[in-house]
Amino acid sequence: MTVLGVLGGSGVYDIAGVKNAHWKRVASPFGETSDEFMFGVLDGLDVVFAPRHGRGHFHSPSTINYRANIDALKRSGVTDILSVSACGSLKEELPPGHFVVVDQFIDRTFAREKSFFGEGLVAHVSMAHPTCNRLAQAVYACGKKAGFPIKMGGTYLAMEGPQFSSLAESKLYRSWGCDVIGMTNMPEAKLAREAEICYVTVAMVTDYDCWHPDHDHVQVSDIIRVLTDNAEKAKTLVSMVAPLLKDGRPAPCPSGCDHALENALITGPAARSPAMIAKLDAVAGRVLKR
Repeated sequence: MTVLGVLGGSGVYDIAGVKNAHWKRVASPFGETSDEFMFGVLDGLDVVFAPRHGRGHFHSPSTINYRANIDALKRSGVTDILSVSACGSLKEELPPGHFVVVDQFIDRTFAREKSFFGEGLVAHVSMAHPTCNRLAQAVYACGKKAGFPIKMGGTYLAMEGPQFSSLAESKLYRSWGCDVIGMTNMPEAKLAREAEICYVTVAMVTDYDCWHPDHDHVQVSDIIRVLTDNAEKAKTLVSMVAPLLKDGRPAPCPSGCDHALENALITGPAARSPAMIAKLDAVAGRVLKR
């Protein structure tokens, strides 16, 4: 059974068209989630919406409890996550208003808890291919059908923030071949992989980063206008993707998402911390109960 989790970024604090919508808090051993989650049904598909920054946008990228959010989504039965995020563009051909279906990340964050595992139970998951190609193809097809300017594949540079890049940093990231820059998709994607949840990101360009010669001429009102327009398109995208997923999902996932922990646990059974085992009952229960 497919349950779609939607992680909303800047400007996306709810999703339209959900029936039987209700908000409730989901408890997590990793702390408090960003906000209550909205549960409901969208075109026959069970959905769970999580506003990443909280309704009203009171969490900065560095203060979001990414572990609690992903753990709580797993506890809510979520099998697939569609993450929508505002971002800056590092390429001329990706102007404001464009969407990028991200397939790679470079993680430059440093002030966040990045793993569910640690002392007492160590695990190493592969991040070579950090997103689910099945979900990516579905999102891209819907974006094209809707007529949105959308690019399939791209590298997302995750910076710590909350300040934006210096000009030197922006130029460095461009030299690395990155497509977009944002502050929230790491460690989110890593944690989704550890939780064996299929994950895809749609990066929504609001502006060029400071490398662009016209950057200094951009008005805040222009960015807000693009952000608002992108948010409405993101809601449309979610409503189009839902019916594509309601008929079920292949098992196992062709991208290996739902078996990412298969050979990842390093700590032997006898040496595993009982407290860690209890804490990881949702995230790693599939492999810990064997």
